[in-house]
Amino acid sequence: MTRTRYASDRGLTSRMLVTMFLLGLVYVVFVGAFFVIAPKWGMVALAVAVVFMLAQYFFSDKLTLFAMHGREVTPEEAPELHGVIDRISAMSNAPKPKVAIADTDVPNAFATGRNQSKAVVCVTTGLLRRLDPVELEGVLAHEMAHIAHRDVAVMTIASFLGVCAGLITRFGLEWGLWGGFNRRDNDQNTGMILLAVVAVSAVAYAISFLLTRALSRYRELSADRAAALLTGRPSSLASALTKVSGEIARIPSRDLRSAEPFNAFFFAPAFTKGFSVSSLFSTHPTLDKRLAQLSKISDQLSRGA
Repeated sequence: MTRTRYASDRGLTSRMLVTMFLLGLVYVVFVGAFFVIAPKWGMVALAVAVVFMLAQYFFSDKLTLFAMHGREVTPEEAPELHGVIDRISAMSNAPKPKVAIADTDVPNAFATGRNQSKAVVCVTTGLLRRLDPVELEGVLAHEMAHIAHRDVAVMTIASFLGVCAGLITRFGLEWGLWGGFNRRDNDQNTGMILLAVVAVSAVAYAISFLLTRALSRYRELSADRAAALLTGRPSSLASALTKVSGEIARIPSRDLRSAEPFNAFFFAPAFTKGFSVSSLFSTHPTLDKRLAQLSKISDQLSRGA
């Protein structure tokens, strides 16, 4: 893998490592408990979860582009967009990713792909209409930082436990509601075993969900910091963040609902108006927290000038 010039952050890195360690610990406890309670069900659930993870890992670029109706564009079709990405690639010493555009008015951008050779950076037509070239450079540097940090691969692996536990919880509840909780086989209370499986899986899912979301927020802050230091213009990234967040608030709820499933990939989350559980467990830090970090970086760069 090509070594890039994106700056690292020891504080954020240490927090991410602690979060990954806790996820691993939960995974070990969950697997151990599950195979003690119901080893046969554990093998089936594990096999299904592995298939899901491998599909997401190997086909994330194609699946995400397809779902967002994005299409790859050539330098002749989008010369300005390619020009910005060429500059960032040169500054960061990173391979140039594929470039795509999604035709939607929701102003956003995302990066996907399991490694640098399979990476795709996609921007929406809504973002291109609203940002000036300097702001766009900050957003694209943020997305390319995700590629350099292998965030798609990291988050896919980190979410594996949640996928596994979530599948077991869902199928266990459905089976239980169809009579599984009252079933007895060979003098064994199958219903009680099923109930224990669902309870353990639900707890594991809840804990892994919270840890994965925390990890996602750390990685967003890390990408913000890396992009700001690479371009040397944290104020431009802050301006883009403020503008995109403000414009998203004006987008009709119908359009935002169609975009919400992809918040984990987006530069800024697309939330519908009003209270939402997803806003409590967001994949992204709050706008204020991101702006505060960029302001601190700006002060540091000014003192160092």
